[in-house]
Amino acid sequence: MTAADKPLKLEQALLDPQSVFKSPHGVVTAPVFTRSQKIEVLRRWEYDAREVEVAEEEGMQGPNGSILRQVLEALHELGAGPDLEHMPPTKQGGV
Repeated sequence: MTAADKPLKLEQALLDPQSVFKSPHGVVTAPVFTRSQKIEVLRRWEYDAREVEVAEEEGMQGPNGSILRQVLEALHELGAGPDLEHMPPTKQGGV
C-alpha cells in the first residue's frame, strides 16, 4: 500500500476492517497507519465483534467468537485500554 492508497484503505478499514485486514494483529503491524488510526480501526472491529456476540446470544449463527479476544489483544498491544468515555451501557460495549 502506498501513501496515496492510505486514505482509501483507512476509509475502507473503518467501514469494514475484515475487508482490509486478515486479522486484528494485521492492523497492529500495518506500516502506513498511525497508532491512533490503528486504534480507531480496532475499535470499529471490536464493536462489530460485540454485535456478533449479541446476535449469537439471541440464537443467531455467527463466526467463531475468538475474534473479540484477538481485537482486545491487539488494542492492548497498542497500549489502548477500554474506551470508557464512549462505551455504551449495553451488551455491545458495557463493562
